[in-house]
Amino acid sequence: MPCPLCDDTGWKPAEDNSGRVVRCDCWRENLGRQRLAGANIPKRYQHCTLGNFTAYNESLEQAVAKARRVAESFPVAARGLLFGGQPGVGKTHLAVAVLKQVIEGTGARGLFYDTRDLLRVIRSTYDPSTRTTELDILCPVMTAELLVLDDLGAEKTSEWVDETMNLIVNTRYNERRPTIFTSNYPDIPEQDDPNTLLFRIGARMRSRLHEMCEFVVLDAADYRERPENASADDLTAMWKLRSKAPLPSPRGGGRQARAALRDGKADLGWSGGRGGS
Repeated sequence: MPCPLCDDTGWKPAEDNSGRVVRCDCWRENLGRQRLAGANIPKRYQHCTLGNFTAYNESLEQAVAKARRVAESFPVAARGLLFGGQPGVGKTHLAVAVLKQVIEGTGARGLFYDTRDLLRVIRSTYDPSTRTTELDILCPVMTAELLVLDDLGAEKTSEWVDETMNLIVNTRYNERRPTIFTSNYPDIPEQDDPNTLLFRIGARMRSRLHEMCEFVVLDAADYRERPENASADDLTAMWKLRSKAPLPSPRGGGRQARAALRDGKADLGWSGGRGGS
């Protein structure tokens, strides 16, 4: 059935009876759906919204509140976000949720990339047999009205990687385009520690990120390790167990916590009593 307000023209009479026409809501919704389909969001995260994110402690509640504030104030929001924390705490979920809400609500041009995948795609353009150029990939990334770069710092460092990432970040910084990053690496000023964000991306990019983004650290359990049908209480118990374990390497994951779950030594409080039962 055609839209009763605009007859599928995309324009409807203004509500002030001035004789002007304005964009119809159906046009914005259709544009949002089209742009969401082209946002490169992985299938695993296409269900993610702020509403279905389980916030079972204060850290997660604050992260959701900051994510919602950016999503609802776009495009007025002056700064993006950098979600930090250990693997599995929900960083990518929140980043995608903001991206989806912005695209669906405003029709903005948004884009998602895992940092390593983005670099792989750019590198593939150097193959003489491909017709895609480096600029074909970089231009949408640098000009997207909202960009999500997932897993910053996970890429293997090299001079080419540093130059490419600095080009992307510096362009968006200069043009004041909001960007959302996620990273497993802690933001501490340890230049020589390979397991810090500073070491992985360099002082120049880190400085720009602090001006571009609000840094939000999520302290939570690894959601990927939850038992089937785990409740918020179960996740809280897992989080408390994880908080007692030594801080793992961002590249190594929570090995000790996983071992405790696997060996049945962790009483997590859900039905069955022990992880792995």
